[in-house]
Amino acid sequence: MLLFLTFLPGCKALEISAPSETAEAEVRPPARWINAGQGNEGQISTGWIHTFRDDRLEEIVDEVLMNNPSLQAAAARLDAARERTVPARAARLPSIQGRANTLRLRDSNGNAPDLLRSNYRLSLSLDWEIDLWGRLKDLDDASQADLEEATAVFRGARLSLAGNTAKAWFDYITTIQLVELAEETRDSFARNLRITERNYKAGDETVSPLSVQLSRSTVAAAERALIRARLNRDEAARSLEVLLGRYPSAELAGRAQLPALPGAVPAGLPSELLLRRPDLVAAEAELKASALRADAARKDLLPSLGLNADGVTTSDALSRILIDPEYIVWSVATSLVQQIYEGGEPVAAAREALANNEVAIRSYAELALIAFEDVESTLAAERSLAEQQVFLEVELKQANLALAQAEREYSEGLVGILELLESQRRAVSANTDIIELRNQRLRNRVDLHLALGGDFDTRAPKDVDFSIRVSDEVLHYRKLSALLHGNQTPFLLLDPCNA
Repeated sequence: MLLFLTFLPGCKALEISAPSETAEAEVRPPARWINAGQGNEGQISTGWIHTFRDDRLEEIVDEVLMNNPSLQAAAARLDAARERTVPARAARLPSIQGRANTLRLRDSNGNAPDLLRSNYRLSLSLDWEIDLWGRLKDLDDASQADLEEATAVFRGARLSLAGNTAKAWFDYITTIQLVELAEETRDSFARNLRITERNYKAGDETVSPLSVQLSRSTVAAAERALIRARLNRDEAARSLEVLLGRYPSAELAGRAQLPALPGAVPAGLPSELLLRRPDLVAAEAELKASALRADAARKDLLPSLGLNADGVTTSDALSRILIDPEYIVWSVATSLVQQIYEGGEPVAAAREALANNEVAIRSYAELALIAFEDVESTLAAERSLAEQQVFLEVELKQANLALAQAEREYSEGLVGILELLESQRRAVSANTDIIELRNQRLRNRVDLHLALGGDFDTRAPKDVDFSIRVSDEVLHYRKLSALLHGNQTPFLLLDPCNA
């Protein structure tokens, strides 16, 4: 009867193996990205930073990864996560404690001399919880999964930092080019103003006071735009210097031209590339850890078996305590413990752990969908920006030709100041747009690498099936490659009552 009462609460509590309602959350991406198109699937170079063919960019990224304070903090957090695995592993091993005590006593008896006595005590104790159900192993494995998650987070921090550095470098070069364009625009407006004032003073009837006023206003606006462009350049330099761990002095040397966009994105990118994304790897490890902790929480409802051993020796002489076995007392005991009633707290903790596991499952599904969206959006943007650049280059060419024609005709008095100013405005706008579009295409390519979790890999595509299910019998998670080593699923929780 006692044995039955001991096991009964644990068996009853283990009936919480899964939620009562059936729910499904499925993500079924295509074997190839929809917006990747068709065509050649040739290999491209690995190491996506190298594909931009900018030696200075590579140097800056290397310096950022070496000196950036936030990345150093992430490395320290990874070290802390590594150390947190030690207690979970140590819990599976015996705990040994040694203690030595010395007691000095003085007995006083009237006029008799005081009697001094010494007592020595040496004890050694061992405690060991036998991992009868594998609960401690689950907690140990969960701590290792936590370390995997922390490692993935660190890798994600490195990848994100490299991407942000590349985009900051492109932004800096863009602001340098815009300053140069602003200077050229200011000089062009100033030349036209000199021509306008000269013709007005010469009595040219085609030049009115309005023409002079409009030209002076345009020059003032160009000067203001130049000052703003220089400020933007300095701010971009400071942002990059902060990433480098330098003082933000806006003295970083840049380049005059943006690097050329790397070759076209290989067609038919296999969607399993996404499985290497650090945030998905981290979520996968979190999912694994939550399942193991849910398993451990349920096993915690079962009886625990412990082994205790103590050895004690006492003596009034130090030499005896060390060498005389007659003064040594040993005791060895085992204990079987099962909580009968604790107000439902252990069962609630087990239910909470299972609920947290389901949260991790749903969160992984949501993150996977967001990751798919990131890749599809960047691929679509890649194509759209390329199409826009074709027409923008035509617009730029015609705007520059129109400006040159307007300047000639204005100097000859064939057109007025309004036609010239409109031609200049269109040319400046087109030149600005082409600079920003080229930067946008470079930034979008970086975003694509970040979305995929690294460089392109054009290995043969495979069938991809992300499926996350919660059923009455078992919490089961399945995807292209086994989530856990050895094709095991931690969601199939141990039930010793039905073993």
